[in-house]
Amino acid sequence: MFEILDKKILAPGVKLIKVKAPLISQKALAGQFVVIRVYEKGERIPLTIADKDEKEGSITIVFQEIGKTTKLLGKLEKGEYILDVVGPLGKPSEIDKYGVVIGVGGGVGIAALFPILKSLKSYGNYVISIIGGRSKDYVIYRDEIENLVDEAYITTDDGTLGRKGLVTDVLKELLENRKIDRIWAVGPTIMMKVVSEVTRPYDVPTIVSLNPIMVDGTGMCGGCRVTVGGEIKFTCVDGPEFDGHLVDFDELLLRLKTYKEEEMLALKILEESEANRIESFKD
Repeated sequence: MFEILDKKILAPGVKLIKVKAPLISQKALAGQFVVIRVYEKGERIPLTIADKDEKEGSITIVFQEIGKTTKLLGKLEKGEYILDVVGPLGKPSEIDKYGVVIGVGGGVGIAALFPILKSLKSYGNYVISIIGGRSKDYVIYRDEIENLVDEAYITTDDGTLGRKGLVTDVLKELLENRKIDRIWAVGPTIMMKVVSEVTRPYDVPTIVSLNPIMVDGTGMCGGCRVTVGGEIKFTCVDGPEFDGHLVDFDELLLRLKTYKEEEMLALKILEESEANRIESFKD
């Protein structure tokens, strides 16, 4: 059992929880993740470690309430417990002194990008961040990132914060006018695909953090397999970070839809049970 030490709402449907996990906090590195299970018969889902505090013995997880499990996780409050938290899993980011690096983040991926940027900065890199969201209400970790990096850019679809447009608009301009040594992209799969296509002509190494369907997190189930450079890789043990120029994103996008119907059904059943429970209180 893992106690929730703190909980915050970062954006509509996006929540942060700080979890007591001393052993994980001692070992976790940028780019790694945990697999959690909210209750005994629940599914196992991967969530990136957004931060850690070794003295407190805690890790920070940021997630978006989309399906049944994330909805149930979002209902837990400070002082309550998560049944299982397993990690750190996956290979950590390959951090070194590269020179000028860019971190591109979208949606909840911004939180996952944060520890990577922090590590890159600690190695003496000149760090540029480009983060974006649908509107100002969906741009998370803004202060944390702006206080960390050397240059910070924000884009929103509706122009309510920063520049109106996409993160790739700013990325293209920087690539046209600056020498960039390495790029990380963390966010929705389609965003990472577009970022990889934008950087390909410039031959700038582009690292993406993939988020396929995952079950055990140890390479046994094969659910998280992706094709990278024509070879089958398991994201949980070979990744989650890969060369974006080698990832078969079209295949990945198709695989992400595999259990859409089942996920929608599970969410519908959860919402109906919640509605019935509320009605019973009224009676």
